[in-house]
Amino acid sequence: MADKAPEHGAAPTLAAAMLGGLCPRCGARTLYAGLARFAASCRVCGLDFQSFNVGDGPAAFLILIVGAILATGAILVELRFSPPWWVHIVWLPIGIALTLYGLRVGKAGLIYQEYKHKAREGRISE
Repeated sequence: MADKAPEHGAAPTLAAAMLGGLCPRCGARTLYAGLARFAASCRVCGLDFQSFNVGDGPAAFLILIVGAILATGAILVELRFSPPWWVHIVWLPIGIALTLYGLRVGKAGLIYQEYKHKAREGRISE
């Protein structure tokens, strides 16, 4: 994927938006201002990212997925190789990396879906 933003109006696919941190409207790589913190708005098309409500949805699923991966990996390494205890320290940076990348992917996917389906907070009509 190129760092150059596509022309205005060229919406990315869900996979491209999730993996690249792309704006759901124009496809520019402007969704994040930090490791897992959204930018206030897209610098290219002006889409307000703060109007979307991602909440803790990605984190809830992610903790289960990352936990299962780490636990399975640690058990398999222990049973297969029986390394010294300090070898298992490697699971700490692996867990941090999987969590940060997973949060970025999950949050970007939810933002994309909210934008695509025009999802907003429910209101009771009077």
